[in-house]
Amino acid sequence: MREGLRELLEAQAGMVVVGEAGDSESAVALAAKERPHVVLLDVEIPGDDAPTTVARIHRHSPETQVLILSMYDGPELLRSLLAAGIRGYLLKSASIQEVVSAIYSARCGDGRVLLAVSRESLAQVDGQPSDLLSDREREVLTLAAQALTNTQIGSRLGLTEATVKRHLRNIFIKLGAVSRIDAVNKAVSASLIKVDKVHNGR
Repeated sequence: MREGLRELLEAQAGMVVVGEAGDSESAVALAAKERPHVVLLDVEIPGDDAPTTVARIHRHSPETQVLILSMYDGPELLRSLLAAGIRGYLLKSASIQEVVSAIYSARCGDGRVLLAVSRESLAQVDGQPSDLLSDREREVLTLAAQALTNTQIGSRLGLTEATVKRHLRNIFIKLGAVSRIDAVNKAVSASLIKVDKVHNGR
């Protein structure tokens, strides 16, 4: 599929494919090296999950716009990818014309986000932002914002340290965050948690 898509894209006027990658690590490394205008990313790329890969690409190449290709349009995945800053989400059933149009749209940098998903998923994404994090995840992140360690958070909530780590990992994935402070800031901006002051602790 990747080879066929590359041939189709290379045939488009004004479009140059600077590289392709078979796993998330290679994709991030290639983006860091080439600084492409647009990355077309398969949501099921081997390696890191898609939100993490998007966040890493943006960290190494902030100007790169990321478009997602997926077989699924579940609202939770879509929310986490939107939080990570994608510029578009296309189902793999999209025509090549739709893919090319999305790439040109992302390249123009007008800030629009293209979502080719079902009405049901879009309604859930728009209508239930507070459901992005579970109640327990919000509790963990609120305590993390106070610079408590994993052990201290576990003690407060009656959880093991391993469980706290798992919750934080899930939070990072859902929010497309790369650190605790990043997760806290994104959650506060999205009104998912409320904190009096964000502590830049570990």
